[in-house]
Amino acid sequence: MTTVEHLLAQNPVFASLPPAPRATLLDNAIKRHYTKGETIVHAGDDWPYLFIVTEGSVNAQKCSPEGRNLVITTFQKGDIFWGLAFFHPEMLMPVCLEAQRATKIHLWSRETLHPLLQSHGAFSWELARLMVYKMVRASEILEEIAFQPVAGRLAKLLIETSSSSDMGAITRSLTLDEMAARIGSTREMVCRFLHRFADDGVIDITRTEFRITNPRRLTELARNSKG
Repeated sequence: MTTVEHLLAQNPVFASLPPAPRATLLDNAIKRHYTKGETIVHAGDDWPYLFIVTEGSVNAQKCSPEGRNLVITTFQKGDIFWGLAFFHPEMLMPVCLEAQRATKIHLWSRETLHPLLQSHGAFSWELARLMVYKMVRASEILEEIAFQPVAGRLAKLLIETSSSSDMGAITRSLTLDEMAARIGSTREMVCRFLHRFADDGVIDITRTEFRITNPRRLTELARNSKG
């Protein structure tokens, strides 16, 4: 079994299909490769496709007229996503999609998947379940931006980024602008709170990394700064 076949077999939506139509679907996939920072689709485009990330990761982001970006979510290897026009013709993309790093995706048009959605009820059901989950997550993101101060959002980002790191070390792979885009703030505010965290002994800042020195306090900031 190839890597992509394995991804489809592990994904709850595609796994609901019998092996034969899933194999045919893989043969008919449109394969795309993107370099880091390359745009996959622009906000406002009519884009009737569904895709699965087979390598790398994809940022979904909103851009303001002033040039500020907000990363709504990131799709990792094995995640699927679709344009609004996949379900509703002429409904335009509300976000732009950008490769966070070197990325590969397999995608299918509405015309390709529509017969399978009609003939395989489990396939439609699992996709509907995923849509509900994404609606709930979108509501959580809006609530965080609306009601959780910058300090809490930044603390949460640091915790999430350090979850796979040893001893609380976070390599400074994200720029201040990228961190700001992920929490809906500005680079100046991010810089200000990072140094405030450092002054309070919550983190240690070096040229190459952040190190969480007081994880309990950082968790409290992430939890208690809501409202």
